[in-house]
Amino acid sequence: MAARAVLIAAVSSGQGKTTVTAALARKLVQQGQRVRVFKCGPDFIDPMLLARASGAPVETLDLWMVGRERCHRLLAQAAQEADAILIEGVMGLYDGTPSAADLAREFCVPVLTVIDAGAMAQTAGALVHGLRDYGPVDLAGVIANRVGSAGHAAMVQASLRGIPLFGTLPKQGRSLPERHLGLVLPDEVEGIDALLDELAAQLDFDAAAWEALAPVTFEPPAPEAPLAPALAGKTIAIARDESFLFVYTANKLLLQGLGARLVYFSPLADEPVPADADAVYLPGGYPELHCERLSGAGAWRASIRAAHAAGKPIVAECGGMMALADALADGADHDWPMAGLLPGKVTVQKRLAGLGPQAMPTAQGTLRGHTFHYSRLDTDAPVATYTNKNPSGAQGEAVYRVGSLTASYFHGYFPSNPVAVAAMFLGEAA
Repeated sequence: MAARAVLIAAVSSGQGKTTVTAALARKLVQQGQRVRVFKCGPDFIDPMLLARASGAPVETLDLWMVGRERCHRLLAQAAQEADAILIEGVMGLYDGTPSAADLAREFCVPVLTVIDAGAMAQTAGALVHGLRDYGPVDLAGVIANRVGSAGHAAMVQASLRGIPLFGTLPKQGRSLPERHLGLVLPDEVEGIDALLDELAAQLDFDAAAWEALAPVTFEPPAPEAPLAPALAGKTIAIARDESFLFVYTANKLLLQGLGARLVYFSPLADEPVPADADAVYLPGGYPELHCERLSGAGAWRASIRAAHAAGKPIVAECGGMMALADALADGADHDWPMAGLLPGKVTVQKRLAGLGPQAMPTAQGTLRGHTFHYSRLDTDAPVATYTNKNPSGAQGEAVYRVGSLTASYFHGYFPSNPVAVAAMFLGEAA
């Protein structure tokens, strides 16, 4: 199982990794290649854009949260189906434990580094050589972002001292818009496909250098142990709309693999929890952007309270939990009534309140995941447990249990512990 593969990394966030990865994915697709893109580290928004650019689902790779075995399985499967594999890194190349560099070395994937050349010329070489040698990593080459002219590109290339310059991307008149949790969602950007096509056209890419890359071989993985159908016969209702959309594809596939039937409903459209649902999953998202609609969604609010009163298991992550508080303060001095299953108020703030990989202890073992939010919940709801931060082990997010409700700012990566996930949706969590 082999395919051309690169991990696209940079010295830090903000260098243009996502823009370059999206542009390269779209360019290769336009050339008739089958492209699979992965995102290194926890993320919900970048994969949506990269899926739009490549035309294929984007999964997460992370040696700690996802685990080496599953990462290997995902890459080997992609190599069977694709001509090219692009892995967008997270933060800087060596940031995090484990880092994007650790992932690249683990699977012998060469690194294609993105540099923001907008305010440098010959110093680009020093930066790139440092990135290569610090680890070290197998450096395939460089893509220089925000290049001002052909002369500027030539100076950058000369500074690299033999490291290939795979391509350049000029300064953008129109960039991908952002908000507090990252990029604006692709469906919210007018003309997103035209913008991706424009980025691909502007990417001056050395096709010969790409073709000269040796394919990376991924050994066939060991057979996967079958999942016990612990949720067979159960129907899980998942909230899905602009307010509830931060959910790993792997989570939904895991629930189906456990035997559950998945149905979807929209709280924003005031759709009630489906009557035949045995359990409810409220993923994260942007409830703070839709306070008025959620507050006015009487059928939704009544239905989730009825589901709770009936003892149906409810799992609420981050934004899903925010929508279940008594009130949500939108950051503009307005409190909006929410569903009222959790006492207290959520307040949106400008200061980051939680970020990073964490693990939730359960009676069935550890469930791994992450947290990322700019709000706080002030509540006297009982705390069942706390997550642990990785790698420090310090106390992380509170996990609240009120009746059949399990709620936290923590986003679980379900394949990391299928048995614990099944217990949550069966109401057996302890």
